[in-house]
Amino acid sequence: MDTIKTITRRRRSCRNFTDEALTQEKITELINDAVWVPSGSNLQPWRFVVVTGTAKLKDYSDAAKRMWLENLDRFPQMRQYEKSLRDPEFNIFYNASTLIIIYGNSDSYWHIHDCSMVALNLYLLAEEEGLSCCWIGEAHNVFADPAVKKELGIPENYQLAAPLILGHPASPRTAQENPNKRKPFEIKFL
Repeated sequence: MDTIKTITRRRRSCRNFTDEALTQEKITELINDAVWVPSGSNLQPWRFVVVTGTAKLKDYSDAAKRMWLENLDRFPQMRQYEKSLRDPEFNIFYNASTLIIIYGNSDSYWHIHDCSMVALNLYLLAEEEGLSCCWIGEAHNVFADPAVKKELGIPENYQLAAPLILGHPASPRTAQENPNKRKPFEIKFL
């Protein structure tokens, strides 16, 4: 039987998906379950945009890559990805069928933390369902862009929290523990 502990340790980011689409019902169910997290002052500051279809996602991927390449001097941390950003075949969404973009209402001081907990729940719920997820950092520039937010109907006071791809993994998932070991860290008791 899967426990939260086994799912947490088994979960890993997926970058290889089948072309099988998720239904709107399944996506809605996952989001409805994921929002059962604590939030600062119980403000529940999240808002979701779901983008489906590989053609739309490819357009957003191309826009994000273009934006990063135009701003490499401002964001030197992206230089490590320059080769893939210049590759016209590289899709930052790894050909997943679904992207869930989580925005947080900045009127809530804790909106990024609250929305990040929702994102983690989506990861774990996807894993429980035999699906996979990946937080796409390369998409932060395009979905935080004011023009794109306006196009998506997102109010100005909402900030991008997490763009997550979701879908059926191309490789079967096993119940084995994640092979990516944790780096040493400190726990200090006072």
